[in-house]
Amino acid sequence: MASFAGKNVLVTGGLGFIGSNLAHRLLREGARVTLCDAMIEGYGGNFANVAEIRSDLDVHLSDVRDESAMARLVEGRDVVFHLAAQVSHVLSLSNPYPDIDINIRGTAAVLEACRKTNPGTVVVRSGTRGQYGPAVNLPVSEETAADPRGIYEISQLSAEMICRTYTRIHGVRTVPLRLTNVYGPRAQMKHSHFGVVNWFVRLALEGRPIPVFGTGKILRDFLYVDDCVEALVAVANEPAAVGEIVNVGNDRASTFLEVAEILREIVPGTEIVFTEFTPERKAQEPGDFVSDIAKIRRLTGWEPHVALREGLERTVAFYRERKHEYF
Repeated sequence: MASFAGKNVLVTGGLGFIGSNLAHRLLREGARVTLCDAMIEGYGGNFANVAEIRSDLDVHLSDVRDESAMARLVEGRDVVFHLAAQVSHVLSLSNPYPDIDINIRGTAAVLEACRKTNPGTVVVRSGTRGQYGPAVNLPVSEETAADPRGIYEISQLSAEMICRTYTRIHGVRTVPLRLTNVYGPRAQMKHSHFGVVNWFVRLALEGRPIPVFGTGKILRDFLYVDDCVEALVAVANEPAAVGEIVNVGNDRASTFLEVAEILREIVPGTEIVFTEFTPERKAQEPGDFVSDIAKIRRLTGWEPHVALREGLERTVAFYRERKHEYF
C-alpha cells in the first residue's frame, strides 16, 4: 500500500466518529491533516476525539454546505475524505430536510470546489449499506440494485450518484463507499439515533438493560472502526477504485443478540430485555444484511481483522476510561 507520509489530506466531519479515528491513523503515517467540522449538536463532533493529537492538526469549524469555505479547504489537498453527513435513520423519518441539505447539497459543494480549485484530488465519500434497501440475497454485492427505504438512504444514494457524475463528466476522482454498521471508540454516545452497538455499550456500562428488538436474530456485519479506517486508506491509494461503488463491511455476520450476550460477559451484571420494535424502527428496519466484500478485497487486498468480541472489549475499555467525555 502506498504511504500517506507527506500527503496533504482534508477530512470533512473530521471531529466525528470515523473522521477522528482516521485522523489519528493518518498522522501516525506522517500525513498533514486538516479537519473540517460544523459541530452540529447531536451529530457526534467532539474535541475529545482529537485531544491527544490536537496540536498536530489544522481544524476548521466550517460547514460542507458553505461553498466558499469548501473552495478554500480543498485547494492543494492530495486526498479529501468526505465523511460529513446526517446519518440518523430515525431523525430522517420526522425531518427529511437535513438529509437533503447536508448529504446532497453538501456533497455537491465539496465536489464543485474540487472541480474548480483542485480537480486532481481524490475524493473518498462514505455512504451507507442502507442504500441497497431490504436484501433479497445475502451477501449483498455492489451489483445489487439499490432500493432504499427512507429519505436518509435516498439522500446518500443521491450523493453517491453525484460523485459518480463528477468522475464521468468532470474527471474528479471519486470513490463512493457503502459502509456497514461501524462501532468502536470516539463515537457519539449521548443518544441512540445511530450507532446501536455503541449505545448497547453505554447501557451496559451504566448498568441499564440492553433492549433487543424482536428475537434479536437479525443479522448484521458489524465492523470495528479501525478496520473501517484501513479500508478508507486502502481505497484512497488505489487508482482502480476511482469511480467504483465499493462495499466496506464484514462477511462474518453476527446478530444483535450476540452483541448483547458478549457485552453481558464483558460487563458482568448486564441485563438483556426483549422488546417490540418502535414504529419508527420498524418502518426503517431492512431485515438481515451482510456485505459482500469481494470487490474491495480484489482491488486493495483489504479485509477486516478485528473480531466482534475483541472489538467490543476495546470499545468497552475506551468508554469505561473516558465516559465523562462522551456520556
